[in-house]
Amino acid sequence: MTLSKTVALVGMMGAGKTSIGKRLATRLEVPFADADHEIEAAADMTVAEIFAKYGEPEFRRLERSVIARLLRAGPLVLATGGGAFMDQTTRAAMKACAFTIWLKAPIEILLGRVRKRQEADQTRPLLANDDMRGTLEKLLAERAATYALADMVLESGDEPHAVLLDKVVAALTSHGLCESP
Repeated sequence: MTLSKTVALVGMMGAGKTSIGKRLATRLEVPFADADHEIEAAADMTVAEIFAKYGEPEFRRLERSVIARLLRAGPLVLATGGGAFMDQTTRAAMKACAFTIWLKAPIEILLGRVRKRQEADQTRPLLANDDMRGTLEKLLAERAATYALADMVLESGDEPHAVLLDKVVAALTSHGLCESP
């Protein structure tokens, strides 16, 4: 398949952006990039360490810079952090250079996914508190209207990844961004 524009996955932590993104990149035969991993590589620190040492504003500055670089890299599948699309500059860059997809998942699914990972490795600094559900609900309430500005909204639940991938490929094809060789 040929992809003519980057596909940027946006949405809440735990929505499956990295998991779906890797599979989509494989299916489309294009590179995959995870913005948080790229930020960590650029800073030589984990996201949690960046938040702890420099705060969220510095993390968002790094995020803007890294995502802008990735968008210039050519067609790829990009998984962004949960807050990336909230930044007006980053959102404008993604809208100009990518086809954006909001992976929208119910709060119960998000909570189940992030709880497991947070307990294992403390990778989500915004959830480092005693009320993960409340934090997720608050973040989703604050972010939903902005996420809805994405080019496509894809409801994501517990269905097999293949079902979601078929929907994405069909949407990309209908928008003229993807075609078979």
